[in-house]
Amino acid sequence: MKINVLEERKSSISGMDMCKGKGICCEKESVSGAVSQRACVYCGARVVLNPITDAYHIVHGPIGCASYTWDIRGSLTSDSDIFRNSFSTDLQETDIVFGGIKKLNSAIDELMEKANPKPKVIFIYATCIVGVIGDDVEASCRTAEEKYGIRVITVKSSGFSGTKSQGYKLACDAIMNLIRPYKKENSEKIFGVNFLGDYNLAGEIWIIKNYLKEIGIPVISTITGDSSYDTLIKAPSATLNIVQCAGSSAYLAEKMKEEFDIPSIKVSFFGLEDTSNSLIRIAYALGYEKIIEKAKEFVKRKSAEYTPIIDKYKPYLKGKKAAIFVGGGFKAISLIRQFNELGMETVVVGTQTGKKEEYEIISSLVNENTVILDDANPAELERFMTEKNADILVGGVKERPLSYKLGISFCDHNHERKHPLAGFEGIENFVKEVHTSVNSPVWNYV
Repeated sequence: MKINVLEERKSSISGMDMCKGKGICCEKESVSGAVSQRACVYCGARVVLNPITDAYHIVHGPIGCASYTWDIRGSLTSDSDIFRNSFSTDLQETDIVFGGIKKLNSAIDELMEKANPKPKVIFIYATCIVGVIGDDVEASCRTAEEKYGIRVITVKSSGFSGTKSQGYKLACDAIMNLIRPYKKENSEKIFGVNFLGDYNLAGEIWIIKNYLKEIGIPVISTITGDSSYDTLIKAPSATLNIVQCAGSSAYLAEKMKEEFDIPSIKVSFFGLEDTSNSLIRIAYALGYEKIIEKAKEFVKRKSAEYTPIIDKYKPYLKGKKAAIFVGGGFKAISLIRQFNELGMETVVVGTQTGKKEEYEIISSLVNENTVILDDANPAELERFMTEKNADILVGGVKERPLSYKLGISFCDHNHERKHPLAGFEGIENFVKEVHTSVNSPVWNYV
């Protein structure tokens, strides 16, 4: 397959000679000049930590970094909404020349004076310019902890220090920093799970927690959707970690296995197949026969309820071609399976932060001629969607304008969405959205 792309990008696209026998090239920094879709280290750290409902966040850097703050995820809360606020030290030229640590100390003092309720935990994000000028943010945090008796945690999130995936790891390190001191008091295990890597978009954590409750499985802590300081510190006592977004939380699960002896399994609650399998696998991992039987019964009942919905729309979608460009590999895999359930063919699939093992699974699920991309840019997406005659693109807000300009329908699977796509309820929302978009009469006029 001859493809006109940047030479440095060929190893990140399936079908190129450089990929043969080596697998797709991924988990690398973006190619300069390619106008990549991938975000920075600060972005990765912030999206993981932001949904902690009663945490305060101070962005130590220029005000521009703070623009990526309020409501960056459609995360819902059952309690505090402090996380919807954000604070910045707004570093100026003189701060960059002479150092910004005094400004950071003043920001912490002001927050402690004026905040209501008073913080239990503050995350301090050291952005690019702080990494350049060398402010000792950790020393400032230690001083604040001693002064106020609360947790003040540094997140060294200089954007130039890696990729969005590196930001995920830094956020996981910050969470471990938060919960590690409570290891001893939570050393006795409690029957129940921690739910990692879900951010309660449109209330999706509540949906899955209700499933687990009906099966008889308590949720000890959610990390980080609808979480709080008090629930997070109980995480070391859980029996099992279930990991939804492997890209952002697999590293945290590994650290919790090492330090708290909590085993983990990867799950996905997108689509009928993955939701059903995940609930049963969780029950088997916990090892109680009664729980296993209840999980099987629950899945059987829900499948019987939602399979007719798939069957209803399948005749209108069968044979249509889908393109996918999402954040993580786990989501792309679930979407491919969902399209297979609908009789649709996935012709283009890409991710921002996919891993080699995830791309291997993707390759096994799609046809030989499907184009697979890591860290795609708009020019590549346009080229391949056009060549493959895609009928719909599933992606995020950045991809929506591109899709519509090409006359291709679109389904929003990004973190700003306001309707749930996880669980059995999410199946109905997803199928209806795909049908409404693909079969809209507007495409007859394009």
